[in-house]
Amino acid sequence: MSSCSGRKYHETTKHSWISVRQNPNRLDWNNQPSSLKFYPKEYRRIQLSKEFSAHNFIYHIGGITAKKSYPGVEYYLRTNPSAGALYPNELYFQARNVDGFDDGIYHFEVGSSSAVLLQNLSEDEGLEPLLHIDNPMNGLLFFISSPWYRSAWKYKNRAYRYCLLDAGHILGSIEAGSYLYEHAYRVAYNIDLKELNRFFNFGREEFFLSAAIVAIPKKGKTVKLPDSKIKQVDPAGVFEPNQIIEQAYSDTLDLQKCKKEPRFPKFTFHKQAWEETILKRRSIREFSGKSITKAQFEAIMEIIEQPVPSDCDEPLKVYAVLNRVVGMPIGIYHNGKLLKNGDFSKKAGYLCLEQRLGSDSAVTFFLLSDGCNYRSLYQKAGFIAHRIYLTANYLGIGCSGIGAYYDDEVSEFLGDESMVLYALAIGV
Repeated sequence: MSSCSGRKYHETTKHSWISVRQNPNRLDWNNQPSSLKFYPKEYRRIQLSKEFSAHNFIYHIGGITAKKSYPGVEYYLRTNPSAGALYPNELYFQARNVDGFDDGIYHFEVGSSSAVLLQNLSEDEGLEPLLHIDNPMNGLLFFISSPWYRSAWKYKNRAYRYCLLDAGHILGSIEAGSYLYEHAYRVAYNIDLKELNRFFNFGREEFFLSAAIVAIPKKGKTVKLPDSKIKQVDPAGVFEPNQIIEQAYSDTLDLQKCKKEPRFPKFTFHKQAWEETILKRRSIREFSGKSITKAQFEAIMEIIEQPVPSDCDEPLKVYAVLNRVVGMPIGIYHNGKLLKNGDFSKKAGYLCLEQRLGSDSAVTFFLLSDGCNYRSLYQKAGFIAHRIYLTANYLGIGCSGIGAYYDDEVSEFLGDESMVLYALAIGV
């Protein structure tokens, strides 16, 4: 396990009862990075319109759905959740033979709800070679990057974890949107990331993490990578180097012994209700302490267990601490079995850095993995978490992601030494 990529980084960024008290976060609010990236005005913008299904699809992946205002602070909520509402990810895409777009490479400019055309493409040009694809792909190719200092400003060395989780949520948003778009998708981690970063002229402030393919190959032709015409743009306005995060990214670039998952998930959501869920998704701030039903819990577990089509699928373990589920014994569950009976609600809250979300919930989930490819396994955790979020909301249940917990104490509590990746609480 120790030789697996990212393991050293994971070990050095664990939380403990002592560490969170010895190293409290002190934020410089006058020096906060921007959560929005803008390319220069000379780039052509296409305002997203409900007239085109592809435009709707892209908006559903990460569009702004609400604004929150507090004294001296204003921020925007999106269809995808983000730790601390810092949004340390950007979405780029290639469109080929897609209604509503010229063939080209685009940036989703969240701040203006538009697609910025960064570079036109001819028939034999595209980013496919960086995905190790020879043929031109008709449809949409998505690329997720991370201007990581947006998160590191607050979460310091642990921020790479949040960047990966948030990227996983965006991949989950692509899955959710593809259900409405009525097109199959698959996740890609086996990418020439160094060349992709170079093509987009990124500095050390931003790097790519993953991709998603919502397209079909056009047979009989090949495609080549064009010369880049994309300008370098500051993604956040503020930046400080962090060798631990930058080294973690370098260490997790290469994948080893990947296992492909060719299967696709099967969903039966009512599409109008599903779209409303995507647009109204929120992170709950407190629970009432009431119970959910056994049917609701089992419906969420059924969605969690659906396959995630990917070129590097990593094993993920889902533990559920049932605090309040009608008709089910309370305790710790894994793989549909009750491992340990008892009221562990206070313990679950303590493990989540003493947050009441973990104790007042109906169920608190812990996601773990003993996989070797850190970049893909962590994003898969965010992906599965997004399924939990949306399915819970679809069923009228609140959900909140919890990226901070006492790592080793969670492992001890569950009796599993695998890496702890994420916690989520659901309830009403």
